Amino acid sequence: MKKIFLIILFVSFQSFAQAVGESGLAFLKHGFGARNIAMGDFAVASANDLTALNYNPALLSKNEFAQIGFSHNSIFQDLSSQFFGVSLKAFGLPFAIGANTTNISNIEIRTKPGEAEGTFNAHYFFGSLSTAYQINSDISAGATVKLLYESLYSDESTGLAFDFGLSYKDMIDGLTLGASIKNIGSMNSLRNKSTELPNELNAGAAYDIYLGNIRVTAAGGVREYLKEEKAHAHFGGEFSYKENFFVRFGYLSGYESKNISTGFGINWSSLNIDYAYVPIKYGLGDSHIISLTYSFK
Repeated sequence: MKKIFLIILFVSFQSFAQAVGESGLAFLKHGFGARNIAMGDFAVASANDLTALNYNPALLSKNEFAQIGFSHNSIFQDLSSQFFGVSLKAFGLPFAIGANTTNISNIEIRTKPGEAEGTFNAHYFFGSLSTAYQINSDISAGATVKLLYESLYSDESTGLAFDFGLSYKDMIDGLTLGASIKNIGSMNSLRNKSTELPNELNAGAAYDIYLGNIRVTAAGGVREYLKEEKAHAHFGGEFSYKENFFVRFGYLSGYESKNISTGFGINWSSLNIDYAYVPIKYGLGDSHIISLTYSFK
């Protein structure tokens, strides 16, 4: 059983990990929303819908309409992730509810060379509640609370984590600054040891330029996983035509398995349909992300 448990931990952590470090629950490192992922998976200042709950909850204060959204991420091999979210206004404040489920299927159990002795699935989940507060016309603050769950073979664990964010809009015309700290909390013990959360610090900016019917958005910043003491630079861009057709690209530095992303989007009345593509190295397969967001205008 000890050998099986070690195999479980190794496969799960290696399948998810973007950078080698001390933290687990690496599914918390994956972003949501095809638009954000296509733009370098860094939306601390550029998220413009309910997916802000994942990057910087302070940006929820910019949402004018209630929204409902779904995103499917076929990451690679037998790893997939789904996100569902709802945003609305109540008591004069914006709120967003999110849920993510991530699964690795067909993990083989081996205690000796030869045929696998069986297979199992690993399952990860979080449910979240976010809100934001407009401090003044330019500055907003936000927070997210997340209930976490992981299941590996016959072991389960739960935990609680918090995200906090700040946003400064129009420091100069068209420029938004953002910062967030994520996954501050802890997990209960999984078998004999609790999993360390991937504490994450983000700081960046987004700048919008309007040229007639065309909008160009440039975004970028730095992400650091605090326990890993490793920083990553993220950059992204979006070209929009009449806010109906979108082309996006991104670049990420310091990750062993990926460094570019791209995608496109279509706005049809109140429905946004977005797609992102992220090539993954080492023959693991590529990530394909599809998102649907409906705004109640």
